[in-house]
Amino acid sequence: MAPAPHASGPHLPAGGPRPRKPHRLTRRAEFLAVAAKGRRAAVHGLVLQALPREDQGPMRLGFTVTKKVGNAVVRNRTRRRLKEAARLALAEAPLTGVDLVLIGRDSTRARPFAELQDDLRRALKKAGVP
Repeated sequence: MAPAPHASGPHLPAGGPRPRKPHRLTRRAEFLAVAAKGRRAAVHGLVLQALPREDQGPMRLGFTVTKKVGNAVVRNRTRRRLKEAARLALAEAPLTGVDLVLIGRDSTRARPFAELQDDLRRALKKAGVP
């Protein structure tokens, strides 16, 4: 008897398809362009760099945490907290035509999550992102 074929690809939740992941900044040159030409807003839990683009394409996100914050486990946990805060905060008001880089700080990991979300909203306003 031949084995049953299995479904390939991600499993979809019972409630329907997953929301699309935001477009990501992946290349170092993209991060450097945002850092060089974009606006910077530092708040308690994170640093935000924002660069408006001419095209009104979808928002692109990048996340980074320096080695000063800690070892790989600590940095990844910090990055995951930033990603979730961004997912929730930006779902409320989706943006277009902008590249955002969120930089994790040492205080990002210990910051209460609700305050981290407020920090992101405050940083977006401070950077002049609509």
